[in-house]
Amino acid sequence: MDVVKIIKETAQLRGLSEKTIRTYTYIVDKFLRTYRKDPHQVTQNEIKTHLLRLLQSGRSSNTVNVQLNALKFFFEQGLRRKLTIDLRFSKVPKRLPEFLTQEEVVHFFDCLKNKKHKLMVNLLYSAGLRVSELTNLKVKDLQINENYGWVRQGKGNKDRPFIIAEKLKTELELWINKLQLEFEDYLFPSNRREKISVSSLQKIIKHAAKMAGIPKNVHPHTLRHSFATHLIENGYCVTDVQPLLGHAKLETTLVYTHLAKPKLLSIKSPFDKLS
Repeated sequence: MDVVKIIKETAQLRGLSEKTIRTYTYIVDKFLRTYRKDPHQVTQNEIKTHLLRLLQSGRSSNTVNVQLNALKFFFEQGLRRKLTIDLRFSKVPKRLPEFLTQEEVVHFFDCLKNKKHKLMVNLLYSAGLRVSELTNLKVKDLQINENYGWVRQGKGNKDRPFIIAEKLKTELELWINKLQLEFEDYLFPSNRREKISVSSLQKIIKHAAKMAGIPKNVHPHTLRHSFATHLIENGYCVTDVQPLLGHAKLETTLVYTHLAKPKLLSIKSPFDKLS
């Protein structure tokens, strides 16, 4: 039985991302190799026992939930076997994402001396892009005169627009002309004209944060969190921010209302009015 083929074809029909497909394939393949059984002979109790062993070995409940989802997907969606696995592992409470204040962002940008690095990071923050979305950007994805660009095949294999800041329009045009980039070229190519790696951008951001003396754990996604939080602080509503981030559910975007410090902190306590 070609497990990889079954998972891949079934997942693609349901629009799952490549990352999810790779994760599910790895989990199911390892499970079957560990227990050395034909998939049609695996029982529900064996799957439950496997998951409980993972918990007992110290795996987090989040990790075990991913394992459960992968196995259920394979057996139920791929093999059309009905499994009644009603296990629910309590997830670790979600922490609010860390972000930079607007003042910290300004100081952070000042510590980027390389022009290419600064333009990449400026665009990452100003458009709220994921790091992989930035590295995959091509010249053809930009509508600079119209103040927007396109993320192609982003998370969930969806296209979505992103805003291009007015202050970056001229810089982007100069960059494209300087490198003589063609329509199909990556916007930020490596020295070999391939797309720049995610790890390179991560290192650039880590170094700049260190130079800026910012004690927070700053990584590319921190800038995306900062972008969303600052939009909320600047008066935009959650429904305005949601499509810019590419969130399928409004609840995912609502977390940034907990981070923003706009009108809520300008409200005076009734205690101050007591005589």
